[in-house]
Amino acid sequence: MPKRPRKKLNVRAHLENPHPVLRILFIGVGGLMLLAGAGILWAALTPIPDLNSFDSRKVAQSTKIYDRTGKTVLYDLNHDVRRNIVPLAEISPNLQKAAIAIEDSEFYNHSGVSLKAVARAIWVDIQTLSFAQGGSTITQQVVKNTILSGVKSPIRKFQEWVLAWKLEQKYTKDQILEFYFNVTPYGGTLYGAEVASRSFYGKSANDLSVAEAAYLAAIPQLPTYYSPYGNNRDELDVRKDYVIDRMEYLGYLTAEEAASAKRELVVFSRQQNNSILAPHFVFYIEGLLEQKYGPDVVTQGLSVITTLDAEMQNAAQSIVKEYALANTAKFNASNAALVAIDPKTGQILSMVGSRDYFDEIIPGNYNVAVAPRQPGSSFKPFVYAAAIEKGYTPETVIFDVPTQFSTACSPSDTGNSEPPCYAPQNYDLTFRGPMTFRTALAQSINIPAVKALYLAGIDNVINLSTRMGITSLGTAKDYGLSFALGAAEVSPLQMASAMGVFANDGVRNPPTGILEIRDMKGRVIEKFTPAPEQAIDQGVARQIADIMSDNQARIPSYNPVNPLAFTDYDVAAKTGTTNESRDAWTVGYSPTLAVAVWAGNNDNTPMVKEIAGYIVAPMWRAFMDVALTKVPKEYFNEPPGIPESAPAVLRGVVSYHSLLLLTNKENPQGPPPVNPYSDPQLAYWETPIQMWTGMMQQETATTTEPVPELTEDEQRALDREERRRQRQENN
Repeated sequence: MPKRPRKKLNVRAHLENPHPVLRILFIGVGGLMLLAGAGILWAALTPIPDLNSFDSRKVAQSTKIYDRTGKTVLYDLNHDVRRNIVPLAEISPNLQKAAIAIEDSEFYNHSGVSLKAVARAIWVDIQTLSFAQGGSTITQQVVKNTILSGVKSPIRKFQEWVLAWKLEQKYTKDQILEFYFNVTPYGGTLYGAEVASRSFYGKSANDLSVAEAAYLAAIPQLPTYYSPYGNNRDELDVRKDYVIDRMEYLGYLTAEEAASAKRELVVFSRQQNNSILAPHFVFYIEGLLEQKYGPDVVTQGLSVITTLDAEMQNAAQSIVKEYALANTAKFNASNAALVAIDPKTGQILSMVGSRDYFDEIIPGNYNVAVAPRQPGSSFKPFVYAAAIEKGYTPETVIFDVPTQFSTACSPSDTGNSEPPCYAPQNYDLTFRGPMTFRTALAQSINIPAVKALYLAGIDNVINLSTRMGITSLGTAKDYGLSFALGAAEVSPLQMASAMGVFANDGVRNPPTGILEIRDMKGRVIEKFTPAPEQAIDQGVARQIADIMSDNQARIPSYNPVNPLAFTDYDVAAKTGTTNESRDAWTVGYSPTLAVAVWAGNNDNTPMVKEIAGYIVAPMWRAFMDVALTKVPKEYFNEPPGIPESAPAVLRGVVSYHSLLLLTNKENPQGPPPVNPYSDPQLAYWETPIQMWTGMMQQETATTTEPVPELTEDEQRALDREERRRQRQENN
């Protein structure tokens, strides 16, 4: 068969009438070429400045942080900028090698841009759909810190590459390195290695040890995050060791020198008191900006309008300091922190991270407002909320009796908490018999809370808490039943945010500290946009608010007149104290304000053994009395009623048996369980209840309601369960 002649490609026709895909490709390539050409022209016409011109450029491009009115400057990130220009010969060789090792190990071999690093950064940017990576060489960092400004973009990166190449043509490598050490930001108003060295160590940059140099080289990547005075000192220590490892890898240090440098104890000087309002909040915001816009954000000339209420913040700082100093003498509680949030928006109105940011004794610069601490009983509302979400009710009757929860021990061994046993006690070492969820939560009784956790399921409590904004809990395998009593770790910011979900009918607004950001030309580059989401059922939120604001239910654990009780406002509140009295909390909310207050010691030493109602509730109340006058006055919505079809024990009717016998744990408002004795906890709950009822019968000859005995089948089932447990122990 003869071959069919090949069709001749009509190139001209394709060019005159291209396929739609080709048309898009042509437009895209053309656009890129146009942008590249414009970038090259811009870069070619941009002069390379001299070292002497850097100071004036930096001051002109200062980033400022304002309160929510946009009128009060909380902090000018470049106000009173400190810089001391020194020649490279006066920069310690240790610091030179440390910086090159961590920032740009090929510094002396490239022409301003590392193609390998650029390719790697572009690939990461494509994967993350961001412009966070830069593959920046030391030369590029000099460009960013002296010439460029504004938000990161592909065009800006291209300009950075071209200008880095131009810088390399004009200056020697040593001159560029000298520029780097004189313009690099080290946090706050510190620019250049000499000022940073004198501020951190009280010595010249020419006299740095290897370890001191490694710390200094570790900071510029994220100066606020890696500040030696902030919350991330552990991460700074890790990065310092990584710098030393890199120095050893590159041959700058021997193995012995590296090991010695890692062991060296480096002491940082006291942080200086600059002109700054709300320092913990300001540096929290600066850290967010730094992560989003890069470490050179302080020089980008941004105007940042925050959510902070300056008047409320001033009151909070004064109250926290006053009460924390008093608590130092009374309770050995030297520090305190406070966070206030608008639950309807998630906006942070106040953040106080310590009694005094510049207090060297505690130390005050550590921001406890965003630090993990154990919440103690202040975590119980989330446990009960998860149980209510599952189908239990605020009027569910649960027994507060001595209970052994570990199936590795005997059900009758109700006073033994030595591992593997677990028999928690109440704070007052007394037991109250039948209680409702309402009174058990309001009075913060431990044993009902542990039972509520078992009924709800640890996974479900973690899931609910995470939906409400507590993201630090991990997984169920990390906890046992002590999770109900606050064995996890949360921050005051997370607690205030999560309490705001209860306050806002179950709707969560993620916490935010920024309302608007404008560039140096006044253009809006970021603006707060509400992002509400229904985190938990509206009815559950209203029921928890109803319990936490029920002052009558707190009695007799609290006097009728107490710091948690309000007459003119609807306010829900809960206290919490951890084991060994290391943390004391009071958290609470109205419909328009959510507040978390913590007291304790930064070094985790115990306070005087006392309940949080005495240690921290007065501080919380003092702030609430001020703050509630500054927010709209609203009232909690009515909670839903309890269905008449619900089992009697869920409607407040006392039955002298455990909930595991009376309700299906997975469907409490449905029919009772078919085989309740399959639950390994049943014998452990039922046995002490029967012991308690027997004791009550002995104490009184008559009862208002007869106490039913176990049926023969129920008793036999319990006996079988006890024998099964004993066999397991013997084996």
